[in-house]
Amino acid sequence: MASRFQGVDWQVGDGWQPLIDAWRHGPDGHRIEALLRERLAAGAVIYPPDPLRALRLTPLSQVRVVIVGQDPYHGPGQAEGLAFSVPAGEKLPPSLRNIFKELQRDLGQAAAMTGHLGGWAQRGVLLLNTSFTVEDGAAGSHAKRGWESLSDALIEATARDAAPKVYLLWGAHAQAKAPLIAAVGPQHRVLQANHPSPLSATRGPTPFMGCGHFSTARDWLREQGVDFAWTLD
Repeated sequence: MASRFQGVDWQVGDGWQPLIDAWRHGPDGHRIEALLRERLAAGAVIYPPDPLRALRLTPLSQVRVVIVGQDPYHGPGQAEGLAFSVPAGEKLPPSLRNIFKELQRDLGQAAAMTGHLGGWAQRGVLLLNTSFTVEDGAAGSHAKRGWESLSDALIEATARDAAPKVYLLWGAHAQAKAPLIAAVGPQHRVLQANHPSPLSATRGPTPFMGCGHFSTARDWLREQGVDFAWTLD
């Protein structure tokens, strides 16, 4: 993976390419490409270096869990194209620390040695942000600029696929996708809770801490005949 963002590599993994091509040549794709060119020309620092990495690590045919984030981390060295994930050796952001705390509470799983979630991605967990790029120190800077229609199309594609899936929707941005999933894939399981950020993880109406989503997802998938584990090895 390149060390800094220089542009989007639009070639992605199996099953995703027709969706990417159609979106890229539509109005929102043109808007995003223009935005990125303009901001780079103005000297903006944009993260992550590979915005579509999740689609390369998790082919459409292998998706079994979808975790929906917001926009990428906006600090240096953090975002790596996988929602909530950071490169190995990087300090854990607060939201990811809470994810690991809940994983340990729910499943008794030993604390992870890394914040890199590539092991999940390769096991069929699509780690998808609703917006794919962000500027340094400016959370939400590329939100509502066109990326959301791409994340909608990708989520809809996963829901249309008949293979059983669990959707983990944490926070308002992710939960806004629930009607889309229900409309095209009512056979799937949708779990909702607050965002794992310290600002909301323990608050009502549905605290993230204690939600039990990891065991619920694992057990439901096993009932559907899918052997799934949350290990990161």
